[in-house]
Amino acid sequence: MAPRRTGKRLMGEINVVPYIDVMLVLLVIFMITAPLLAQGVKVDLPQAAAKPVDQDSKEPLVVMVDREGRLYLEGDKGPRLVGPDELVNYARIVLDKQPGIQVLVRGDKNAAYGKVVSAMTLLQQAGAPSVGLLTQPPERARR
Repeated sequence: MAPRRTGKRLMGEINVVPYIDVMLVLLVIFMITAPLLAQGVKVDLPQAAAKPVDQDSKEPLVVMVDREGRLYLEGDKGPRLVGPDELVNYARIVLDKQPGIQVLVRGDKNAAYGKVVSAMTLLQQAGAPSVGLLTQPPERARR
């Protein structure tokens, strides 16, 4: 006896329409979020407790931001009040002479967050590859 064939055939194709829908949704999500990720200030955040700055290395370039948002350059003669343009020019000169120098920002805890970020942005405009933040070490618990 010969096997009987019914009128139904097996379908050998995969329906890819749901996969295309998912890919289009992912494409739209990436198109919206990509420009948001490209903006901002790069900050190297510590993975654990902060370590002290190496004393053996060159003297770091330190910029201070007071509670009113004024910018100061820390130097041998003490802090010196500077404007944004002067800060960028000075930092550019220092970074050209000493390419591996650390660039640090010391912000007052009562300063507006935007003022500290603005100082970091100015330093990046001057060519600083990374900008660190200085903090006060916590007081030890007294026994």
